[in-house]
Amino acid sequence: MDKANVVNEFGQPVGAALPDWRPRAMAQKVALTGRFCRLEPLALVHSPALFDAWHSIDDGRDWTYLSANRPATPRECDALIAANASSADTLHFAVVDLSTGKAVGSVALMRIDPVNGVLEIGWVNWSPLMKRSACGTEAIFLLLGYTFDTLKYRRCEWKCHSLNLASNRAAKRLGFQFEGTFRQAIVAKGRNRDTCWYSIVDGEWAAVGQALSEWLAPGNFTGQGRQIRPLAAFGQGKPA
Repeated sequence: MDKANVVNEFGQPVGAALPDWRPRAMAQKVALTGRFCRLEPLALVHSPALFDAWHSIDDGRDWTYLSANRPATPRECDALIAANASSADTLHFAVVDLSTGKAVGSVALMRIDPVNGVLEIGWVNWSPLMKRSACGTEAIFLLLGYTFDTLKYRRCEWKCHSLNLASNRAAKRLGFQFEGTFRQAIVAKGRNRDTCWYSIVDGEWAAVGQALSEWLAPGNFTGQGRQIRPLAAFGQGKPA
């Protein structure tokens, strides 16, 4: 019998037993370094570079689906960074481009549940300086490695606005599996938001991680830093 379809003493189907499961450690504000970028706990020192990165285009289109609006001034940016950096239940990270040493985006681990081994990658805020770059993919790869290899969690979630096509495409490309849409999930900036749910579970991580690692390998990039083969060529997701 499939272990997922075992029955209890009443003849009712129940989930697979997890006799060796123990609550995991709480995620921490750690530094994670890759070949293209480094994730650092978000701090006020990152504010000037992030303000410049977020203002490298003339409008705030990248903030449409975020809960905050793009800071209009350096002072507003300082306030946003300070608030996010001080959050105890959402761990915000700056994405630092190793080629420049400057912060070019931010991301967070949130809804962290060590008892059940579940967390979410959210607040994905890539500036125009890192969009469609290796930094974006590597930043998520580093967080996934921390989630599954270090913390030994069972599940990592990705949630996004159903109308945020870029975020939906990114989730699928990175190996997250679509689970469904929560209709009228929240009111965001005075408008309805239906939320799409995606996840990677621990049994999928080996294949997902291998594909991401192979895509990020030096041999997959030209001297100008352009990918040679898309992530889909390594067995998952859709072309970049």
